[in-house]
Amino acid sequence: MREDTPLHTEAHVLLIQQHQLNAAGAQLGAVSSTLAQLRGAQSVDNEILDQLLAQANVLVARDESSIYSGEICIDALLEEGALYPHQTITPLGLLDSARAPVDGDWDASLRSVHDYAIRNNVHFAEDPFKELMSDTQRIAFEKRIKEEFTLKGANCDKYDYMIAGTCGLIGGLVDILFVGMPGEGPLGKLADDATDKLVEQFARFNGWEGPKNPEHSTASAIGFLERKFKVNYDHRHGVDVGGAFEMSAKNHHLKNLGHSPDLVGLFFSLLNQFTSTASFVADGRFITIDTATFELRGSNFVAKVFAGFVNWLGHLFSDMAGSSGTESSGGRGSGIPIPFYSLLQFINVGEFGQHRQTFATVAVRVFEQGYDMRHGIALSIPVLVTELLTRIMWSAKQAYYHDRPLSQCIPVGNNPELRRMLMIAHGSLCLVDAVDAGIRSGGEIVQFMLRSNLIAWAHFGTLALKEMKSWYAHGALDVDAMDSYLESEYRRMLS
Repeated sequence: MREDTPLHTEAHVLLIQQHQLNAAGAQLGAVSSTLAQLRGAQSVDNEILDQLLAQANVLVARDESSIYSGEICIDALLEEGALYPHQTITPLGLLDSARAPVDGDWDASLRSVHDYAIRNNVHFAEDPFKELMSDTQRIAFEKRIKEEFTLKGANCDKYDYMIAGTCGLIGGLVDILFVGMPGEGPLGKLADDATDKLVEQFARFNGWEGPKNPEHSTASAIGFLERKFKVNYDHRHGVDVGGAFEMSAKNHHLKNLGHSPDLVGLFFSLLNQFTSTASFVADGRFITIDTATFELRGSNFVAKVFAGFVNWLGHLFSDMAGSSGTESSGGRGSGIPIPFYSLLQFINVGEFGQHRQTFATVAVRVFEQGYDMRHGIALSIPVLVTELLTRIMWSAKQAYYHDRPLSQCIPVGNNPELRRMLMIAHGSLCLVDAVDAGIRSGGEIVQFMLRSNLIAWAHFGTLALKEMKSWYAHGALDVDAMDSYLESEYRRMLS
């Protein structure tokens, strides 16, 4: 017997159940036919009985010779078989079954199914699921798969491309006019102020009673969080790590992986707190050093993990708006990096600028000049504007130009035309951003990156990959859409 997948094995069980249902249906048909034969025979018997009664009544009214003659007549009828026609009733057989064991043993059930298939000459097809559906059901199923769960190519018209390009241009202008260099544009200053307020609110949530000097409110909140959420990997200078590599207060949040506000940072923060180590990236190298013994609170492993997570989150908030010293002196300070920006230090290749520095070194220099998460928040605003504008304009075009119902104008899901328009819009934003950064930087790599919108380029990259995947897999099954549908159906059945 060939090796089957679990789904095929379950399909075989269903096929046997279907065979038993068909056999039971055929048996019911045979029972119905036999009952009809019995009813027919009973009707004939009733007619014969009526004839015999009529003959008996006639003979009673006549003389003996007539009786003798009548008896002869009846005997003749009996001998000729006119009164009792010959009928054969086919006997019914017993139904076979694949019985499941009482103890619910699945393997024993499968053996019973296999034995039933051998006894009844049931052959399992290469794709047993086709055998479980009728032709009509199979055609409807294939049609639905093609319409709802198949990757389709975009069918955009010239207006779609014009709308997408215009939305990207608007987002690019917002990026140029309102973001600019780190901490300089209106949106950059707005992001800095919002970060300061967020840090103060987080400090109040953890017991901070407010500043003694209202002019240094954020610095006071930062100082409170620095004292409350201490970690063992907060080294600031190269001498703190024994001179193993160069590091300063401007870049230690980038070089230390525990300060990264993403899954990478969380992993290394917990690892460092549990093992009393510190993890760094310098010159494309991963470096681990031992630190003073650090003891996490908690009576068990889960409690210690939670305490480590709280320490990591609280320490990030203490560094998000810079250090308490820079805030009190009026400086912007060095915040924490944009999520996953720290990984750029591993790209230690190339020779850029006058000093022929590698890309990893350039990334560190860009961070030192303020390209941190506060600036990342400002950079995300043009991206958000482009995204919302494109989706709104797509919905409006579907409703008023194509005259489609509102249920089909919701700009969500994996619509091919919307996906293509988003890629064009964010590509236009990146083009405007690259041209502006190239002109204003004069070709200097650090200035070019400081004026570039890394968030926009990352988002455009993901959209381009999606579009390439859709183009390559055109006509293939959309696994994500299928999984989403099955998940919703599963939840619906549970509810």
